[in-house]
Amino acid sequence: MTTSDPFQAVFEQLKLVLKPYEPFMDVKSDSGIDYYLDTRTVNPKNKLPIFFGAVAIKKNYVSYHLMPVYIYPELLDSVSAPLKKRMQGKSCFNFKSIDDTLLKELRELTERGFERYRKNGLLGP
Repeated sequence: MTTSDPFQAVFEQLKLVLKPYEPFMDVKSDSGIDYYLDTRTVNPKNKLPIFFGAVAIKKNYVSYHLMPVYIYPELLDSVSAPLKKRMQGKSCFNFKSIDDTLLKELRELTERGFERYRKNGLLGP
C-alpha cells in the first residue's frame, strides 16, 4: 500500500495516538502501513515482550489494537457506544474514517491503558 491509500490519513492519525508512548516501549514495526509497540517487560509464560498497541492498514479498514483493554477490560466501562461499535474482538478497533470526538476518546483510553500498565509494572526498566 502506498501513501495514496485512502486509509493512509486515518493510519497517520491513529499512529499519533500511540506515538507519545514510544520512549517507554520498543518499536517492533514502523513501516508506513503498520506501527507496533511492545513493552520492555517479558511475559514469563511465553518469554515474549508484552504487547501494548499497534496500528495497521488492512484491506477494508485501519485497525487499532490496544492490549491494555484486553488485560483490564474494565477500562472499557466508560467507552462510548460509537467507539464500542468500532470494536472487533476484545482489543481491536476498526476505522474507515475517524472524527475528532472518537480520536480524543481513543487518546484518553490509550492514556488510561498506559497508566494501568505503568501502575502494574508492565512497562519494564
